[in-house]
Amino acid sequence: MTLILNTWIFESDVQKGARQADLVERAHRLGADGIEVRREYFKDLDGELPEVAKQAQAHNMIVNYSVPDVVFEPDGSVNPKLSQYFDEGKTLGISKIKFNTGNFDKFTGDLKKELEKFPIDDIEMNVENDQTAVSGTVEAIKTFLTAARKAGLNQIGYVYDLGNWAFTHGDATEAAKELAPFTHYIHLKNTIDHDGELTTSDDLDEGVFDWRKLLTYLPSDVQFALEYPMENDSHIAQQVKLLKKEVGE
Repeated sequence: MTLILNTWIFESDVQKGARQADLVERAHRLGADGIEVRREYFKDLDGELPEVAKQAQAHNMIVNYSVPDVVFEPDGSVNPKLSQYFDEGKTLGISKIKFNTGNFDKFTGDLKKELEKFPIDDIEMNVENDQTAVSGTVEAIKTFLTAARKAGLNQIGYVYDLGNWAFTHGDATEAAKELAPFTHYIHLKNTIDHDGELTTSDDLDEGVFDWRKLLTYLPSDVQFALEYPMENDSHIAQQVKLLKKEVGE
């Protein structure tokens, strides 16, 4: 198994001023194969991106990039910032870049022509189910990825985010079954329901989802990421051990 730690795990440290470059070695010590950095956590892109790459090379760590933006704008046009995001990814030396789909339903252009402008053969491009009605449904994701496959863009894939299905009131099991053929990456987090008030759990085993059963519907030869805030390294190590026990080293 290839295990990635998303830097949301270290949210409290980031809020206290920790840079994501400082978290690479820490993630390595905790047993991860890579780190997923979040664009919104960078305070100085020009200074921090090369430093993340340097730390990742020093510790032989994979770097993935989470970008909180859409592929398709509200009018259906391709987001003009994508080139910038891919350039940032090159500086980081990333393996994967993740976006939200956006309004593909309003796109009217040549999909292959538009997306082949980006280095998708070098950097794997994925879309994730987010917590919105636009990009967080099976229909929206499947429609886009089916079109991408028909256009010969097989390198574009899907990030199955378990916890987000609770926030869109989607069926996580049916989503796993429907979207498994497109799944290149799995984000794991559980969700606690307090009388309709949803919060992200800090323990995979506490929440509304049976994550072990859900994984049986998804491919096993993909990267797995833990993505939920945790208070300290001992708890993170325990959660890493929990996942590795189930999925394998």
